[in-house]
Amino acid sequence: MGVRIASVSGLRGLVGDGLDPMVVAEFAAAYASTCSSGPILVGNDGRASATVFEHAVISGVAATGHDVLLAGTLATPTLGLLVRERLASGAIQISASHNPPEYNGLKFFQREGMVLSPEQGQDVLRRIQERNYSWAPVSGLGRVEPLHDPELEHRARVLGIVDVDAIRARRFRVVLDGCHGGGARLGARLLRDLGCELTTVGGSPDGLYEHPPEPTLENLKHLPKVVQAVGADVGFVQDPDADRLAILDDHGRYIGEECTLVLSALRLLRSRPGVVVANLSTSRMIDDVAAAHRSSVVRSPVGEYHVVRAMQDHRAVLGGEGNGGVIDPRVGFVRDSFVAMAVTLDLLAAQGKPLSRIVDELPSYAMVKTKFATDRPLTSDALDRVQGLFPDARPDRRDGLRLDWDRSWVHVRGSNTEPIIRVISEAADAAEAHHLAQRVGSLLTGN
Repeated sequence: MGVRIASVSGLRGLVGDGLDPMVVAEFAAAYASTCSSGPILVGNDGRASATVFEHAVISGVAATGHDVLLAGTLATPTLGLLVRERLASGAIQISASHNPPEYNGLKFFQREGMVLSPEQGQDVLRRIQERNYSWAPVSGLGRVEPLHDPELEHRARVLGIVDVDAIRARRFRVVLDGCHGGGARLGARLLRDLGCELTTVGGSPDGLYEHPPEPTLENLKHLPKVVQAVGADVGFVQDPDADRLAILDDHGRYIGEECTLVLSALRLLRSRPGVVVANLSTSRMIDDVAAAHRSSVVRSPVGEYHVVRAMQDHRAVLGGEGNGGVIDPRVGFVRDSFVAMAVTLDLLAAQGKPLSRIVDELPSYAMVKTKFATDRPLTSDALDRVQGLFPDARPDRRDGLRLDWDRSWVHVRGSNTEPIIRVISEAADAAEAHHLAQRVGSLLTGN
């Protein structure tokens, strides 16, 4: 079968060795068979293999009787917004997110403009296993309609949540690394709308990545020099489908994806205090910032669907994850790098301080992300042993196990795709965070 991961979140695999047009067409047909009547949007994140799989997706969807609204190359949050704007029954984004160029995949959306629930994802997988597709007769086959300027509404909504005049007045110098992905074009357009003096890297949405596409410190060693060379106020880095954002400050310092949500909260909660939703693996910085702005944090299990569901249940004003994903319900219910960029600039305009100083004033914690190889599943008994070792901690068992203290925490989860256990810890002191992660990992693996 090669390298292929099929889960409730969608499909991902190695092109030509696990992922091929026949597999993609079947998954598209299985998903479309679960959708109610109405058109289905199809987009892609600009990967080099996008054209091949776009035709396969169109075939699978149209063969079930759904019309296809062809959005072309665009960001994942843009596609999610279009589902509601076009009253579509769903959408498929052809994307492998931050994976290397030899990968591609499919991400599915429900008609509310958010990713599928676990139950909906299971329905798609069940249809694949049973080969249960709702094929249409020749008289009922779907048609294909290309969309004109599909990014227009997304751009307008993002501009509508910030003080455009105040940002324009500052004439910020900005470096944008669009990673040759689906959000590069809209990212540049938005920043120019905001009056920025823009330097772009990876601005062509062609999938010809100049560095590994995940926006981590290790993959972005070239960018600090660019930020420093042009005297930029900020550097923004998108992943290929533009649902995550990493940020560099005015010194070219990589400030980490964990800060992206925190900076947005720092600006938005000042005028709109309320509930913020973050997953169980997101930094405690968000709790401190929320408390300072008469707001509260609700934690959800890891996964975009769980964050959005909690946002809707608690009428949250903001949500997101520590991977650089920010969700503002006024724009949409998908992690959105464009929201994060615009709100960060709004913060800079409002505070009148360089980003480096704003970041240095944030609560300081050390986070450690580790993984431990194992040939055993993470059982409830194993989590009981970990919890028993720390009787003074506040436990949360909704997604693995999270243990909380006043100034530190640790979160343990089993991987759905690899034989590993993920352990994330955070504390005010780096040595304490490392010790906590290693102690938990050793207990679970016996090492």
